[in-house]
Parts: sequence; C-alpha cells; structure tokens
Amino acid sequence: MSLTGIRTSVIRTPGGLSVNYRPRALLVGAGCVVLALVAAVFAIGSGEYPMAPGEVIRTLLGQGDPADAFIVNELRLPRTVTALLVGAGLGLCGAVFQAVVRNPLGSPDILGFTNGAACGALLVIFAAGGGSALLAGGAVAGAVVTGSLIYALAWKRGMHGYRLVLVGVGATAILTGVNSYLITRAGITEASRAVLWMTGSLDGRGWDDVLPLALGMVVLVPLVLLGCGRALRMMEMGDDAAYALGVRVERTRLALLGTGVLLVALSAAAAGPVSFVALTAPQLARRLTRTPGPNLLPSLCMGAALLICADLVAQRAFGERQLPVGVITGVVGGGYLVWLLASERRAGRI
Repeated sequence: MSLTGIRTSVIRTPGGLSVNYRPRALLVGAGCVVLALVAAVFAIGSGEYPMAPGEVIRTLLGQGDPADAFIVNELRLPRTVTALLVGAGLGLCGAVFQAVVRNPLGSPDILGFTNGAACGALLVIFAAGGGSALLAGGAVAGAVVTGSLIYALAWKRGMHGYRLVLVGVGATAILTGVNSYLITRAGITEASRAVLWMTGSLDGRGWDDVLPLALGMVVLVPLVLLGCGRALRMMEMGDDAAYALGVRVERTRLALLGTGVLLVALSAAAAGPVSFVALTAPQLARRLTRTPGPNLLPSLCMGAALLICADLVAQRAFGERQLPVGVITGVVGGGYLVWLLASERRAGRI
C-alpha cells in the first residue's frame, strides 16, 4: 500500500530490478483488451458474408478455407486492425494532453491538433489524390505546423494549461472554417471523398493504411510509456515539485506534446479525424481505475476498446446501412462532453 492510499504491488527480478504496478489499473487494462478482442472478432464476422465467431477464429489461426481466408485477412482484418491502432493512439495521446495541460478538456479535438492534421490531409487529397503515404505525410505536416503555432501563441513565461486550451479552441474554430472552405473549392468527387474522410471512417481500409500508423506506434508508444511516463506523473504534482525532483519540465512538456501531435496525425491519416475518443478514453480509464495520474496504459487499452466497439455498432446496429464510425463516436462523445462540462461547472472549476 502506498502513502497515497492507492494499493500498489511490486515485482522484483533476480537482478534486483523492481517494478511497481497497481492491480486495479492492470485489471482494467486487461478487461479493455479482452473487450477489444471480442468486439474485433464480431466486427470481422460482420458484413454481407456473415461469419460466426468460431469461423473467424479458425480462419485467423490459418485453418479456414481459401474464400474465408481472403475475406478475413484481406478485406476485414485491415479495417479491424486500423480501428484498434487508431483507438489506442487516440486514447494514449488524450491521456498525455490531459495530463500536460492538467485539464479534462485537454483533448486534441478541442486543442486544434486534429483539425490541423485534417487540414494537411485535405490539401494532399485535393492536390495529389492522397495515397496512404502522402496522406500520412500531409496529416503529420498539418498537425506539426498547427501544434507549433498553438504552442508559440500559448507560451508566456512557461506553458499554462488553460491558456493552451483557450488558444486551441480558437485554432479549432479557424481551422474548421479553413477545412470547410477547402471542401467547397474541390471537385464533386474529391469533395465527396473528403467529407466522408472528415467524418471519420474505416471503410475500405487496407494494409497500406495500417503500415504508417503501425510503424509510428512502434516508435511513439514506448517513448511515451517508458521514456516520459515517470516524468509525466511527477509533472502532475506541479512544475515546482517536478523541478525539485530533477525533471526538465519544459523540455519534457514539449517532447510529450510533439509525441501526442504525431499520434494524432497518424491516427487521422488512417481513419480521418475520429472525434471524442481522445477526450473520453482517459476519463473513463481514470474513473474505472480510481487511480490519480495519467493512466497511460489503461487509456490506451480503453481507446482501442471504445473505437472497435463503435465500429461494431456502426456496422450492425442500423441494418444493411452502415454508418461511418465517426458518427457513433461523435454522438456518444458529444453527450459525454456535455456531462463533463456540467460536472466541471458544479465543481466550480469552470
């Protein structure tokens, strides 16, 4: 048991290395992983050619017939893997942003980073047709430029969370107008494609859409969890306390914001600007773990579970008519945002 009253356990290796972990947080993360995998199996089995969960599992294990193997491995599995990776990336970057700005509204949707990535991707779609690699590059460039401008505008003898949120809200409003203008200037074909992409959609995703995101996650997720996780927990105690404990606060904050922006950009390139997952996942993870701190790993697992469940609902809940996954996350997340704002107001924080 720690001094904060939160139950912790320790694993010690023969070499003398010890790792602290919180059993409840570990249980929540494991539960989210199980939920995500179960939903993924049902999502793979959905479509015009329905498959039972047993058939899906046998096919994934290499025991299905050639027709089932083609449908699962080439047509449906890339969409499911994209949903899991995008959800995990959004959940993790949402936890990072909320911890850095110390505000539950610190989501890339509200701070403007998602709209910046969307602006860069739209320019690529209209200018070059937007292959997967070009789309990822455009989204990254748009998010990095937006993030740099927001950081510069919000800087004043240090970075304050509420100032960053206010500047981000303004940037979101401006970029929303810019993106709408870009769509009105495009041809009918490009505009239709852009509108569907802006909603947040997993339709037609292939392995070429998965690859840039997967490579980015391999690099960025360990960097956040292992490289900056401890410093981020210290920064939540306040900048002065973090300085006293040896954390280079501004350098760490900038590194975390940069990593989060890249995760947002790669996720947007793969599935469009899916809304509210980055806002909701960290808050749900914190409420379930009942643990202070950024809850990085539970938020990652929660984001993956939320998005794959939303995709399953989008595929199955409306009969033969499938909805873009962004419609489901927008409706659910918008309701959650209203509830969160009401809770913050009752608590006197806004």
